[in-house]
Amino acid sequence: MDKVNKIGVVGAGQMGGGIAHVFALAGYEVLMQDVDQGQIDKSLQTIVRNMGRQLSAGTVTEQDKNDALGRINSTTNLEDFKDVDLAIEAVTEDEGVKRSVYGALCPLLKPEAILASNTSSISITRLAAATDRPSKFIGMHFMNPVPMMELIELIRGIATDKETFDMISSLTVELGKKPVASEDFPSFIVNRILLPMINEAVYVLYEGVGSVKAIDTALRLGAKHPMGPLQLADFIGLDTCLAVMQVLYEGLADSKYRPCPLLVKYVEAGWLGRKTGRGFYDYSTDKPTPTR
Repeated sequence: MDKVNKIGVVGAGQMGGGIAHVFALAGYEVLMQDVDQGQIDKSLQTIVRNMGRQLSAGTVTEQDKNDALGRINSTTNLEDFKDVDLAIEAVTEDEGVKRSVYGALCPLLKPEAILASNTSSISITRLAAATDRPSKFIGMHFMNPVPMMELIELIRGIATDKETFDMISSLTVELGKKPVASEDFPSFIVNRILLPMINEAVYVLYEGVGSVKAIDTALRLGAKHPMGPLQLADFIGLDTCLAVMQVLYEGLADSKYRPCPLLVKYVEAGWLGRKTGRGFYDYSTDKPTPTR
């Protein structure tokens, strides 16, 4: 395959919708799939709203926006992926779910199609082994929110061939993003550094060293972080934070990566952050209110 023309995105959540958004603006035909039509509709509304913000900011024109929206199609059926050149899996950070997707998707893809995972922590080598094309499988970890963040981590599995890596690296640049290559170690580069910091902030809260407000204020003002670690955890999703920490803890067998019991408790309670309306902050009020 000489060039990628059509993109298939599996999963219409926050990440999948953002990935569809940036590819469509870059001129690519995009097919976004999810098993839930309601989630697809919600994601398309978010894309329209976010492109509207870009229009207001002057970073895109009305023509750019309309053309991009016209390039995005949606489906609940993976069989429609038969002619995509690149399929990007952006489902929940659960290895079993991802493997199930590959089992259904791979027989439908054309032989030369590349398959990428947006996993933020799981072994690319292990995921690739669950497919029929390990040499054409690669980690393509977009940052959240996708339209705003410049970085894409590119992760080669042990079987990923040079042609696949080079093609996806060039594609990343065409998107207006910056590729950074990471070795296939648990959580790669960004989350290997970022999530233990968030987990430590939860420990500081758990041990009573500081309140939610104190911790976030301290890091914003004392370390010049744009948002506090607990606010960021809510933005990422506490379930995703926990999943990444579990991958680190199990993959590296080091006690310093043990997920904080309070983080586990919040996830068990269904307090996952912004997406559920409650996490370390309660989002039901005009101004988010700390829950501890």
